[in-house]
Amino acid sequence: QVQLIESGGGLVQAGGSLRLSCTASGLTFMSAVMGWFRQAPGKEREFVAAIRWTGGSTYYADSVKGRFTISIDNADNTVNLQMNSLKPDDTAVYYCAGPRSYSGNTYHTSSYQYWGQGTQVTVSS
Repeated sequence: QVQLIESGGGLVQAGGSLRLSCTASGLTFMSAVMGWFRQAPGKEREFVAAIRWTGGSTYYADSVKGRFTISIDNADNTVNLQMNSLKPDDTAVYYCAGPRSYSGNTYHTSSYQYWGQGTQVTVSS
């Protein structure tokens, strides 16, 4: 059973930074693609970033390119999301997800089997 536990959310002013972490347990194949998604009130859950555990290929939504960086810490089995230059539009609950199905679309929620409980990120203007 895969478990994903997020941490690191909070309240920050526009232009500030936050670092989210997702600790994964129970993964049985290290070629998995892991992702971060977010959901703002009244909106659908949307793709933010993803990374392949082995090899480190990364994927980003256009809205966060150049501001967010996804990375893996193999020592702790953790997927991190460094968020810089935060904007009020980044306010949402952020979810860690994975692993992506073998032939699934990296950008679609339906491709990911397990989800964390979510962590709130609030950016004030």
